[in-house]
Amino acid sequence: MGKSPAPGGDTVELSTEHQQVADMARRFANERIRPDAERLDREEVFAGDIYKAMGENGLFGITVPQTDGGAGLDALAYSIVMEELSRGYASIADQCGLVELVTTLLCTHGSAAQKAQWIGPIIRAEQRAAYCITEAGAGSDMSGVKTVAVRRGAGWALSGSKLWIHNAPVADVAFVLARTDPQAGKRGMGIFIVDCTRPGVARGPAEHKLGQRSSQVGELHFENVELPADALLGTAGRGFHMMMSVLEKGRVGIASLAVGILQAALEASVEQAKLRQQFGQAIAQFQGIQFMLADMAKDTQAARLLARSAAGLLDAGADATAAASMAKCFAADAAVAHASNAVQIFGGSGYIRGYEVERLYRDAKITQIYEGTNQVQRIIIARKLLHG
Repeated sequence: MGKSPAPGGDTVELSTEHQQVADMARRFANERIRPDAERLDREEVFAGDIYKAMGENGLFGITVPQTDGGAGLDALAYSIVMEELSRGYASIADQCGLVELVTTLLCTHGSAAQKAQWIGPIIRAEQRAAYCITEAGAGSDMSGVKTVAVRRGAGWALSGSKLWIHNAPVADVAFVLARTDPQAGKRGMGIFIVDCTRPGVARGPAEHKLGQRSSQVGELHFENVELPADALLGTAGRGFHMMMSVLEKGRVGIASLAVGILQAALEASVEQAKLRQQFGQAIAQFQGIQFMLADMAKDTQAARLLARSAAGLLDAGADATAAASMAKCFAADAAVAHASNAVQIFGGSGYIRGYEVERLYRDAKITQIYEGTNQVQRIIIARKLLHG
């Protein structure tokens, strides 16, 4: 068995294969991501060169079978990769998570032709994908989607608008949740694969965000976009359920991303506590600071274990609904709280742009919102407790 570094000097047991994945992802984060994180955040630019290198190193499509061009690993490996990439910069991990969800949909529901056309280029970072659910009245509540796809001859015509869409300003292909039968509720939706060069597709500018600024977000608009019959992914009427089927993996991914933020905040805080002098001694000598570091370490470890436990349930084919929600909710709340504590440990310098902990504090907040808000996660957990 191998060992994975964890806060406080503890270790988490990993198989040799998973340890190798962790070492490779951490090495990539240290060498390619962390040195450029401050610039990427400051300039709010798409990290195309890094994503190309990730594609070359097998850091996209972690659970995609090797027969489809992926790494052929499991959800635990995905959790590990997300944590290590996020420790370098959460925006980069966010792209890994997006690719994982899109390729999972393709692997599970795509035809042989769809898989052959899209999976390889997406995981090699040759094609940029967007995952399009959110609308003005449909965020946490996917049943509120108003974008529609109507039959037109053998194909479809797609109309509607999506907002806050990851990669919208740069996407080559969009996976769009739309209504195919307005009278059928959740059973009347489909997922459509849309080439973003088609007539009728328009995109808004990149939004200026609080955090994860290198992760491009914006609007996509569809005005009578004509689509061929094979643009439909899977079965018409099952789009809602297909999107829901990948949310547990998505929440494990965001939990792990939040753990990466926590780990980066902890490492920076420990180093700063040893270096920063007040009242003639390092602030690490003060019990108040020691307690902050101890709480940061225990919550980082707890979040990591929750994320990996949920990943293990996914790998075992077990019900991971509550576990994934617990992991995402706990890790995201902890990331926000302890990134704030990291700023406190740095004092005034922690509030200055260019310091890592200032960025971590901003990057942490969105983890409480996307992939289902933490309020929704609590509803899911309570529902499982009360109704099984």
